[in-house]
Amino acid sequence: MSKTILITGSTDGIGLLTAKKLIANGHNVLLHGRSEKKLSDAAADIDGNTKTYCADLSSMKGVKTLASAIQSNHETIDVLINNAGVFKMPNPVTDDGYDLRIMVNTAAPYLLTKLLLPIMSSESRVINLSSAAQTAVEMKAFKPNANLSDNAAYGQSKLALTMWSMHLAATLGNNSPSIIAINPASFLASKMVKDAYGMQGNNLSIGADILVRAALSDEFANASGRYFDNDQGKFSDPHPDALVASKNEHVTKAIEAMLIELN
Repeated sequence: MSKTILITGSTDGIGLLTAKKLIANGHNVLLHGRSEKKLSDAAADIDGNTKTYCADLSSMKGVKTLASAIQSNHETIDVLINNAGVFKMPNPVTDDGYDLRIMVNTAAPYLLTKLLLPIMSSESRVINLSSAAQTAVEMKAFKPNANLSDNAAYGQSKLALTMWSMHLAATLGNNSPSIIAINPASFLASKMVKDAYGMQGNNLSIGADILVRAALSDEFANASGRYFDNDQGKFSDPHPDALVASKNEHVTKAIEAMLIELN
């Protein structure tokens, strides 16, 4: 049965390759990017008929507009792959003073997931792209003027993403989608890795293939609240902090408080 699958950050890299693989399997993939030109190029590269959505995920207003457009055009989202992510940039601060890595990598996928819950079912899946580079979260990361280094911001954003994944999986109830955090593999040949480390990286298919498996296979059907480490090729434990329910709740509440401030 064909599924409707939204992939954020799908104009290049692992997102675009995952989209190509899913479309080749007959699924309806919705592309997201922040550039209309890149979106049209990506759609043309795939088949020309793919539905595209343009939104800046560093802006929570942009996330809300994206969610509203998705809800207007689609009755159901079977799989949401929160793939969009940033690491290194010239000015990593939003107009509101927040760290852009925290906004795009942590807050945007959280808000988008919450807003799309009404059109997802217990059969749906939310796949959050985490990382092996998880570092302990400082609460200042969710405040303006956090002044985080590239590595600190990225590592904290990915652990915070993993922690809210665990929290929602534990608290949303049986009628909600499965929520799974995945490290697609370290140092893949993405633009992010090239910009951050100046290296070509490993075959993108390593990451795309695990995202396709997570989206479609029975192996992930009952994996809500779990973490898959593709460096190890198996379900594993994330950073120890993500195994503590009270810490997961604390981080999730901090994200919610930040979103209220930005409302």
